[in-house]
Amino acid sequence: MKVELIVVGKTDLKTIESLNIMYTERIRHYLSFDIKVLPDVKTPGNLTVEQQKNAESLLIMKNIREQDCVVLLDEKGSEYSSVNFSKFIESRTLEGKKLIFIIGGPFGFSETVYKRAQYKVSLSKMTFSHQIIRVIFLEQLYRAMTIIRNEKYHHE
Repeated sequence: MKVELIVVGKTDLKTIESLNIMYTERIRHYLSFDIKVLPDVKTPGNLTVEQQKNAESLLIMKNIREQDCVVLLDEKGSEYSSVNFSKFIESRTLEGKKLIFIIGGPFGFSETVYKRAQYKVSLSKMTFSHQIIRVIFLEQLYRAMTIIRNEKYHHE
């Protein structure tokens, strides 16, 4: 199974980036995993929110194939416990498709990206910065893999 995380904009805080690297290495012990960082859309003062979301949408859609399973990390998505998230991941792996999770830019996703996605997952009802949510997602993906393998990382 191949899993990919697509994010808009780079992480500029070294502490957060070191956590991203740590969890990415841990996840790669379980599956083929990559992070694809798309460039920020440069926003001249006359770009509306919709124009920015549409510009990001073009970048995102170029990195998705028709046969991929797309999951948006979105505040309006379904919420899962860690155990149920691991079951969600395990079910998707049985489908045999590349699984792509996407973290959008500061204004969320365009309608085009919403229509393309098969699933939306919320990691919390709270709002986090695009940099922090990456670490939270990576930790939960790692936790899901340890739950699937019945390892001791998760305590319940």
